[in-house]
Amino acid sequence: MSSLSPRRRRETGSLIRLALPIYGAQLAQSGMSVADIIMSGRASATDLAAVSVGASLWVPLMLLMTGTLMGATPIVAHRVGSGRYDRVRAGAHQALWVALLFGSLCAITLAFGARPIFQLMEIPAGVATLANDYLVAVAFGIPAVAFYQALRAFSDGMHHTRPALWMGLLGLGVNVPSNYLLIYGGPGLIELFGSATPGVLTDLPALGARGCGIATAVSMWAMCLGMAWYTRQSRAYAPVTLWASPTPPRFREIGELLYVGLPIGLAIFFEVTLFTVITLLVAYLGEVTVAAHQIALNVTSVLFMLPLSLSMALTVRVSNRLGAGNPEEARFVAWNGTAVGFLMALLNGLLIWLFAEPVLSIYSTNVDVRTLAMSLILLAMLFQISDSLQVNLAGALRGYRDTRVVMGITLISYWVVGLGVGHLLGRGVPGIEAMGIYGYWIGLNAGLTAAAALLGWRLWAVARRHGEAA
Repeated sequence: MSSLSPRRRRETGSLIRLALPIYGAQLAQSGMSVADIIMSGRASATDLAAVSVGASLWVPLMLLMTGTLMGATPIVAHRVGSGRYDRVRAGAHQALWVALLFGSLCAITLAFGARPIFQLMEIPAGVATLANDYLVAVAFGIPAVAFYQALRAFSDGMHHTRPALWMGLLGLGVNVPSNYLLIYGGPGLIELFGSATPGVLTDLPALGARGCGIATAVSMWAMCLGMAWYTRQSRAYAPVTLWASPTPPRFREIGELLYVGLPIGLAIFFEVTLFTVITLLVAYLGEVTVAAHQIALNVTSVLFMLPLSLSMALTVRVSNRLGAGNPEEARFVAWNGTAVGFLMALLNGLLIWLFAEPVLSIYSTNVDVRTLAMSLILLAMLFQISDSLQVNLAGALRGYRDTRVVMGITLISYWVVGLGVGHLLGRGVPGIEAMGIYGYWIGLNAGLTAAAALLGWRLWAVARRHGEAA
């Protein structure tokens, strides 16, 4: 063990240096969502409802799209590890072609397909109209998100994760003032600056939810253009000459990207929609339970970003070692990263224990909501380990391009084990009293534990097979 310690320290340091900028980028993007909710809520309850309903449609669709484009990261990292920079450029260009297609399709779907869905969901007319206006505005930014994600996947695969942090901060810096200007308009500026408000701005209309959508689209384009400019100007990408001339669509390489990336997008989509379904299933328990459930999910999702960022960095490290023709080193990187993820889970559990109560006081002043949310968050401490393990094991497997099996394990663990156990315990079965919201959270724990166990077995098998093949 003493001979392995320096090796572990070096690898852990490289992994964390790669992961920390990703973590910062994730926090910045979450900050934009938080700003949208807070600032639209200050406009009116109807605007807040419209933004919330609209986001419930475009966010899962966007994650499916960006998750698919994440498939470019292990492909680029593998080629960088093998020194094939000529193929890196072609692969990045294919990702941009896929981004053009997916971004356009998603934008059209949001702009023209939302209204029938709102009618099917029986959303109140006033909220549905505002939500549709919000989505039409957001749709203009969706192609930008697609291009940004393709460029980010290329940059991450090149071991350059800091640009994602800088672009996330740029997006947040554009989003917040744009939100204020467009949601509240001239009256909001007068309230903020008083008589110092420029006359040309005092007559700006307060657009509410629609303004929030426009601000979101503007921030998306700011991030996209910023990443395009950076990848063109920075010497870090010089070996690739990404912007020298376009590579025409190559259907074989596009097929490779979709083969690797589409299961990633679907796995993320399955996870996101699971939480949406659970929220709908517990709605019958009343407003206090739903509010506590949403708060607890929000708090734990912020903590989850740390192991998630580690997982994304682990994909790059494993792919790079495989590309260099060193499967034994790739196996070491994968299991060492999983061990680091375990330590991160212990850190998250400690943070929950120390700071859960003061954090909850920020979310709500309702004593019943805070008490129930606190009990759910303490229950979440139990699955921090399994949650961190499963996401990092999945990240390592994506480095091996073993994405289809990861998707299958995710689907079974979340929707069969997690939702199945949660629904049975939540609603009750003969001989077992209904546990309500606690039953659903126990089900989540069961699903994450099943995923961690199955993904651990899969990583062992895949790493062993690659080692024997070498």
